[in-house]
Amino acid sequence: THKMVQTGNTGHSEDIDLHREIMEVEPFQEDKDFLTAPQIFTFPASPHLAAAIDRRPLDLNRITDSVKELEKRFDFVLVEGAGGLAVPLTEDLLTVDFAARQGWPLILITSGRLGSLNHTILSIEAATARKMRIAGVVYNHSPGADPLIENDSERMIRKYLLRYGQPDILVRVPFAKKPWPDVDFSDIFGRLS
Repeated sequence: THKMVQTGNTGHSEDIDLHREIMEVEPFQEDKDFLTAPQIFTFPASPHLAAAIDRRPLDLNRITDSVKELEKRFDFVLVEGAGGLAVPLTEDLLTVDFAARQGWPLILITSGRLGSLNHTILSIEAATARKMRIAGVVYNHSPGADPLIENDSERMIRKYLLRYGQPDILVRVPFAKKPWPDVDFSDIFGRLS
């Protein structure tokens, strides 16, 4: 996993730490070398504001260079954004525009919580408008979610994937606690090969 920009941290990415904890492994050398989290800002805000508060510009080349290096070392590199597709990386560049320029396929993460249908359909629309390929949707179960809303949200997400010419690939993920559930993501990763 590569965290493009981590905000609200100092010296290391707590998100990368959590990924390694879930994987039940020690930090990788790539984590220690900041290849997996090349841009870390202290203030917990969108990257453009966090960079301004830290008085240091966000270095887009550092992000692309670290992804290229990780691609040499690993079969797959998951690049994680910060807060959603429309989050500004800089004053003039949204995350979705940066990702589209890189030609990265997109995996949308969503749930059946109230309000998620709106941002998921908007994300499908934004990605499609930029000619991005959506490799799939990861649909997280939320404890306490209304089953009627969850099931209808899944149906509507699939409908809008097809409406926008994207593949109808959705992987359901149960609420996760140790021991971590075994989830088959081959439908998504098979499309990335």
